[in-house]
Amino acid sequence: MISSKLKKGLLLIAEPSMIGDLSFNRSVILLADHSEGEGGSVGFIINKPLKYTIHDLIPEIKASFKIYNGGPVEQDNLYFIHNIPDLIPNSVEISDGIYWGGEYEFVKSLINKGEINKDNIRFFLGYTGWEEDQLETEMEENSWITIENKYENKIIGKSASHFWKEKIMELGGEYLIWSNAPENPYLN
Repeated sequence: MISSKLKKGLLLIAEPSMIGDLSFNRSVILLADHSEGEGGSVGFIINKPLKYTIHDLIPEIKASFKIYNGGPVEQDNLYFIHNIPDLIPNSVEISDGIYWGGEYEFVKSLINKGEINKDNIRFFLGYTGWEEDQLETEMEENSWITIENKYENKIIGKSASHFWKEKIMELGGEYLIWSNAPENPYLN
């Protein structure tokens, strides 16, 4: 369902016309925080896996969870969302049972004990950020389509490979033609 009001927990789907923007072309972003008129917004691109695993970046974590490109801001920092706040203290709820952050040492220990799996947590290098009113301006410029997150906390385990295409196909109508278009139509 398309939503017109911005709020944390929504999914932002990049408009097909966002060609040439390396960070956001064909992105699906989970809006993790949004403040009307003050403070701006934060989100994580959830459909762009990198070639790294958590073990590649933090060798003391003995797991092969994928790392995702969360966005162009602070790409030297690791962030995570999860659906297990009862196991990770100091988590902040985004919405619908999805949480952001928490005590990193608990996360590391729980992963190494096998108590957290890839359906419970997703790691990101960087995040997507908007200054005050910037996201609203981008919405007015038709850069994003906002939809409700019907997956709720199960979005963490959702496959990323065709997620943007799935969302575009669900929109139907004029978007259907874009679902099978090449990523850069100018190269076609």
